[in-house]
Amino acid sequence: MLDLKWVVANLPEVRRRLATRNDAAAEALAPIEALSIERRQLILSSETERAEQKKASEQMRTLKGEEQAQLRARLKTLSDGVKEKDGRLKEVEEKIEAALMTVPNLPHESVPVGASEHDNKVVREWGAKPEVANPREHVEIGEKLGLLDFERATKVSGARFVFYKGALARLELAVVMFFLDNARERGYLELLPPYLVNEGSMRGTGQLPKFEEDLFKTTNGYYLIPTAEVPVTNYHRDEILSELPLKYAAFSPCFRSEAGSAGKDTKGIIRQHQFHKVELVRFEKPEKAMDALEQLVQDAQAPLQKLGLHHRVILLSSGDMGFSSEKTYDLEVWLPGQNTFREISSCSSFGEFQARRAQIRFRPAPGEKPRFTATLNGSGLAVGRTVVAILENGQHPDGSVVLPDAIRPYMGGIDRLKLR
Repeated sequence: MLDLKWVVANLPEVRRRLATRNDAAAEALAPIEALSIERRQLILSSETERAEQKKASEQMRTLKGEEQAQLRARLKTLSDGVKEKDGRLKEVEEKIEAALMTVPNLPHESVPVGASEHDNKVVREWGAKPEVANPREHVEIGEKLGLLDFERATKVSGARFVFYKGALARLELAVVMFFLDNARERGYLELLPPYLVNEGSMRGTGQLPKFEEDLFKTTNGYYLIPTAEVPVTNYHRDEILSELPLKYAAFSPCFRSEAGSAGKDTKGIIRQHQFHKVELVRFEKPEKAMDALEQLVQDAQAPLQKLGLHHRVILLSSGDMGFSSEKTYDLEVWLPGQNTFREISSCSSFGEFQARRAQIRFRPAPGEKPRFTATLNGSGLAVGRTVVAILENGQHPDGSVVLPDAIRPYMGGIDRLKLR
């Protein structure tokens, strides 16, 4: 979350920057503004009474008898007043902090101002669009090859689930290992995280309280992770780090209820309740965050380039960024069957926003006061969507799919998906 004291001291600036996201973000400041006025009055009144306390205490040494008794009574009144105001100040600051939990991060100054995805900026493209005659979507390709089974998945679980079969199941796992190898080559330490986390972890990365409806919660209070970002970022919760940067790569299934997404990408495996992803998470000094974000984007691009998949890098506008992000790039891969680009990775810097919620700090030098770290994360990459891209970009008129050279060593000699 944002720093309470900084927000209270800079409300006009905070309101202005939040308004570049949307009106609702700026309106979230309303209760904070009202409480900040009371906070300021309490601090001033308490300081005044403390000063009077100090002066009266000094006078006590020179008084005797009735005058001393009267002054002692006055000191008791002042002391009780200060305690009462301190108690109320604590309540007010707790209310401000609770309200701040629903206020999104401030966009970085380099983020283009805009209301929606239509204001995003294409930064660069890589590769060329493949020439695919009469391209088909991945659903048709997978079902005709007998490698995707949505009907039985619906019977077993419900809508937005799928069974992978045969070589396609192997391809999904091959892509996971390919991504992890790429991350390791680029200096990331592998973690295999828990898939269930507690409420504190969800709050630490910004999923709670804002996005509770989009989460799956168990009957005993655990949450199924929507991304490995949650457990990996919270890996260092409530710690003071002695060394930065730290870079982690984690594979996990991800679980999302997709609340509010009715009618969006309901066909196929683009938007499922359960999917796989390799996540890249970085802990950096705040002043290094923007450079680290550029490196993170390159780290996420690397496997797409090795696979030969045409893609582009998009800088998101202020109105299209996620709740916790200060700056985000999306990677979008070309899908011939859909004749469009689709997001396959989102790489974000959060500044100190998550670290303040999760109390993740670092000590700049021995003996120096700890500071909050900057956190960053990006998909490296979404596994299912990569499989979709491989199917649609590698399709041939005979219905088979030629696999990219880079993935073949992970497939045990399989270089093409075809009917058995």
